[in-house]
Amino acid sequence: MSKELANLLYPNNKYTVEEIEKKYPPRKLKEGQYVTRFAPSPTGFLHLGHFFQSVIDKFIALRSGGIFYFRVEDTDKKREVEGADKYSYNKICEYGFVPDEGWTPSGDKGAYGPYRQSERQEIYKAYAKMLVEKGRAFPCFCDAPEGKEEVVENREQQLEETSTLMEHDPCRDLSIEEVKANLKAGKPWALRLKSMNKEGDKTTIHDLVRGERVIQANMKDAVLIKSDGIPPYPFAHPIDDHLMHTSIVVRGEEWFSSVALHNEIHEALGFEPMKYIHTAVICKPDEVTGNKRKFSKRKDPEFNIDYFYKQGYPRRATVEYVLNLANSNFEMWRVNNPKADIFEYPFTIDNMGSSSPMFDLVKLGDVCKNVVSRMSAKDVFSETKEWAEVYDPEFAKLLEKNENLAINALNIDRENERPRKDIMTYADVKPLYEYFFNEIFDKSKLLNFDEKDAKNTIKDFILNYLSVDASKLSKDEWFNAVKEVATKSGFCTDNKLYKQSPEKYAGNTADACGILRVALTGRSQTPDLYSIIRVLGEEEVKSRLKFVFENV
Repeated sequence: MSKELANLLYPNNKYTVEEIEKKYPPRKLKEGQYVTRFAPSPTGFLHLGHFFQSVIDKFIALRSGGIFYFRVEDTDKKREVEGADKYSYNKICEYGFVPDEGWTPSGDKGAYGPYRQSERQEIYKAYAKMLVEKGRAFPCFCDAPEGKEEVVENREQQLEETSTLMEHDPCRDLSIEEVKANLKAGKPWALRLKSMNKEGDKTTIHDLVRGERVIQANMKDAVLIKSDGIPPYPFAHPIDDHLMHTSIVVRGEEWFSSVALHNEIHEALGFEPMKYIHTAVICKPDEVTGNKRKFSKRKDPEFNIDYFYKQGYPRRATVEYVLNLANSNFEMWRVNNPKADIFEYPFTIDNMGSSSPMFDLVKLGDVCKNVVSRMSAKDVFSETKEWAEVYDPEFAKLLEKNENLAINALNIDRENERPRKDIMTYADVKPLYEYFFNEIFDKSKLLNFDEKDAKNTIKDFILNYLSVDASKLSKDEWFNAVKEVATKSGFCTDNKLYKQSPEKYAGNTADACGILRVALTGRSQTPDLYSIIRVLGEEEVKSRLKFVFENV
């Protein structure tokens, strides 16, 4: 009956299983080289959990010298969002995770496609027919499944009566005549797995992080092919990952409870059990209680991976922070390898944890400051400009017009053993460095002196300093010149003692530099003042000092 039933249900299949297996031969990889895939459903934005998984996928493949590929799992047509596939692909590429093969917006790349599940229906039909022939699948002509309340009620009743959940479908034992009659009547049908398990049967979960676990085996006649001919994830995933020779499937822990079903489908198909990594759910502190809670698509804008770049967080810093969540020793590696490229990190599955990591924006900010401090001024400039072209176009134009000035300003206190860590996001560059650009700088800020600073002292200091030409002085020579101006202006109360021991009696020179700092930048705290003066140029320095002298 099984063969007759298979031919009745699938009379005109394009391929046989044997033909398909020959089309997808084993990959020519060495022992220990892993194949991973990022396979999002195109149902919306790329969220933090997906991104977390893509980081793990990429680094497992990269560190093993394996393959990282992209697959589109578009079997849920009701929830599909147009363009979401392209969005997810482009997004991971922007963060440096360019797939080695798979689906791309311009077409498939690789020999194991199609990489879009909706284009693989003939493949699924071949395996579906095989299962029917083996007596492991059957057609179900039942109406649409009942609602959630009825499902819960039926399960509670079954547990009360039998203490088990053997969800066997009423169509599993239809005769061939009954099937023919239903088909002739034009009744829609779905293909279901004929579960062979009984109460007490066990199956093993092969999870590379959580370890092997023995759990209750599946006892549900799950749907393999829906009435529209499209397979749900539990059937498509084993076939695709088998044919594409995926070594490890990385997915969220919400799938952990489904492994029993997936194991039975693997077994029915004759496939080896899949090795999984079920990633823990990333959590955050609740704003009200402070307790750990899951991210919410509705309440938490940072759950959308777009949030971080829109706010100006450098992509490489976001990757570093997520790697820190994924691998416990990443932070120490970065301390010991401050200048190493992120993709040199020796990611290992052994350093992954099973408990839910806590996402902390403050910690992300610290990582960003460290990352930006290690970047060259040219890189900070180009990446800030790239960000500003989308989120602050006028500032992007200003940067382009003043490229040399901007790079020189960003280079102050940068390339040394202890670089400044004042920039957290690209959005910080404009407010932090605005005083270098006359087009956007409010000159009235140059008059923001502390109330304790007497106007006549400020004017006297500026008048004396106008004779100094910093462009012709080294840093030490310039500082000595400031000391002399400070003495002339009354900052040092005993000129005789000052001349005898300038270092000892020039304590108020710092106050003089403070006035100079405000008069040139409008700020009481800035990077190295001498460097600022050199970047502004002598002409602009004199112009600003004269403005202050006239308006203070």
